[in-house]
Amino acid sequence: MNERLTLVLDGRASLVLGAMFFGGLWLTVPQGVSSPAPAAWFLISMLMRTGVALAGFYFVAQGDWTRLLACFLAARAAVTRLTRPDEEKPHRLAEEVGREP
Repeated sequence: MNERLTLVLDGRASLVLGAMFFGGLWLTVPQGVSSPAPAAWFLISMLMRTGVALAGFYFVAQGDWTRLLACFLAARAAVTRLTRPDEEKPHRLAEEVGREP
């Protein structure tokens, strides 16, 4: 298969793995906060999410460090892009106070 196509597919696989990782965290937080044992929720969730992500990266990389690097870079780029604040929106604290920063 073409090298670029392989890297693109690896990048897409890493996006799916990242979505699963952070989606699992998103589902864990409300459960953990309202639970009488939040440490157990967060510990078990972290171990499961990390295990799935590492197994997925290992499967996608298939022993090639460039493919593994492509997975990590694509996941990092996706998380950075999705979690950055909007420049147009005022900060939430400024909205609560009633003035712009």
